[in-house]
Amino acid sequence: MATATKEPAKFQNDGRIGGASNGEADAVDLPSSIVVEEYVTVRALAERMDRSPIDLIKVLMQFGIMAPIDQTLDHDTAAIVGEELGIEVLRPMVEEDLPEEAPEEDLRPKERVMIEDVVAEESAKNLVERPPVVAVLGHVDHGKTTLLDRIRRANVVDTEAGGITQHTGAYQVEIDGKKITFLDTPGHEAFTAMRARGAQVTDIVILVVAADDGIMPQTREAVSHARAAGVTIVVAINKIDRPNTNINRVMEELSAENLTPEEWGGETITVPISALNGDGVDELLENILLVAELNQHRANPKGQCVGTVIEAELDKLRGITATLLVQNGALRRGNSLIVGDTWGRIKAMFDYEGNPIKAAEPSTPTIVLGLNGVPSAGEVFAVVKNDKTARMLAAERQSREAQEAQSPMRPQMTLEDMFARVEGGETETLHIIVRADAQGTLAPIVHSLEQLSNDEINIKIMQSAIGNITESDVMLAEASQAIIIGFGVHIDKAALVRAEQSGVEIRHYQIIYKMIEDVELALDGMLDPVFEEVVSGHAEVRRMFRVRRGGLIAGCMVLDGVVKRHSQARLIRNDATIITTTIETLKRFSEDVTEVRAGYECGINLAGVNTDLQEGDIIEVFEKQQVR
Repeated sequence: MATATKEPAKFQNDGRIGGASNGEADAVDLPSSIVVEEYVTVRALAERMDRSPIDLIKVLMQFGIMAPIDQTLDHDTAAIVGEELGIEVLRPMVEEDLPEEAPEEDLRPKERVMIEDVVAEESAKNLVERPPVVAVLGHVDHGKTTLLDRIRRANVVDTEAGGITQHTGAYQVEIDGKKITFLDTPGHEAFTAMRARGAQVTDIVILVVAADDGIMPQTREAVSHARAAGVTIVVAINKIDRPNTNINRVMEELSAENLTPEEWGGETITVPISALNGDGVDELLENILLVAELNQHRANPKGQCVGTVIEAELDKLRGITATLLVQNGALRRGNSLIVGDTWGRIKAMFDYEGNPIKAAEPSTPTIVLGLNGVPSAGEVFAVVKNDKTARMLAAERQSREAQEAQSPMRPQMTLEDMFARVEGGETETLHIIVRADAQGTLAPIVHSLEQLSNDEINIKIMQSAIGNITESDVMLAEASQAIIIGFGVHIDKAALVRAEQSGVEIRHYQIIYKMIEDVELALDGMLDPVFEEVVSGHAEVRRMFRVRRGGLIAGCMVLDGVVKRHSQARLIRNDATIITTTIETLKRFSEDVTEVRAGYECGINLAGVNTDLQEGDIIEVFEKQQVR
């Protein structure tokens, strides 16, 4: 990062470097002031000043700073450069300091736009009915893809290939003159990834359950993700054409998941179908339209244009392409967009069949060209006044994200914070995801946690299941502001990485009463700081050696991270913990060492382990760090 010390200026303050000689250069019409955060790159500063980066580099050279175009400057240095060019450099977040050319409505995308808030601010007289947006979730091999293909072939305009010309991530079908928008996503992980980024895209979820298989673990996960999103669930009981189907059993299992079918006195619409031959699919779509009519999904086609990125890629022929779902307003060719920390002007638009279009209204998916970067799925986009505003907002977001990346990550929701948040009126519900090692322990844990609800705060179990903590659990916690409680289970590597990145708190317990006690203390505001287990590395046992004085030595390969002498360690076999102990000695060849990193072999002696070691065992090394 470059910092300049103020020295006598060598430039004329007329908006030109060194002034124009012989009257050959006209004065540049510069902005009188700009907003710059604590840190900004030379490129971003030049764009906001409407000057060439070369001009800024020349100024910096006069102060003894050799700064390339991607060099980061602090705010004081940016202010000095601005002074030399006759431009006032202001700090953000002060209302009177905002640039005149960026009105309030254009600054809304500065923070993540929430679609619901935009629609809620629209005048009721301007709202019109829009097509519902539907996602299809369910267990693997229960027929989700077959159902989507059946709907496409039957209701999307045919092409030479007999279906849609290209994969767009979203498409529309028409039933009795009314449209339905389908998201062609791979499952509830993608569904929740959008929510985790702040985008509420889906209105209705079709839960596909095979009539010959029933409710499966991934089905329960899909239900949890759909409920967390607060969307209506319509159940499609698929594969009724098979001889071993049992619809009544599926109905019973749905009731056990609090999805009691209408036929049994509940409120959940269930439709028996065969996605393979098309039986019941039309009835399913009719029910979707019925639910949409009851829920009254509305938007203002003439209001502020906002929406969500469904998917994006770098196409070899067309460059950066993004599939956008418009959720309010109308997106038009030529609009300037801000999408996360990227921006652009729409050069071309295509519908889900690849046909060129000029505009897209609410609930319409469209493929656009013209962004300067590839945005992430789930990013919210908004139309802004012009390219200059879009560039400014994108640069601000990039700078803010760079600062956040340097600051320590705080958990989104912790047990320690719960009492303060309740007292401050910020929340009334503690969302918890529970993972246990056996059904016999899961049920009493869930029951005990639910009994802790009181008049001030409610305990809501977002999901409870058997098995290790997965990345899907972390995504659900991220989107729902939940904490994860694991009882006698491990956490997958991918889940651990994502939890660290997103700040989701994961707590491990081996004793039920200790877990209940922690939650009770949190609700009373008396929970003490805790020590958190941080996994530092894994080593695989390749061979065993017995030495005269050192006992049993495991010849290991360090798979990831780092293994340190005297660290705590678990001996894991077939995903089950055999023993929790410490690393007594650590050797490289015949030498004692303090640590061994990934990719190297080593010898490990586990304290108290003299016989129970096998080739293929995993030694998980961890340490306990105190958290607030």
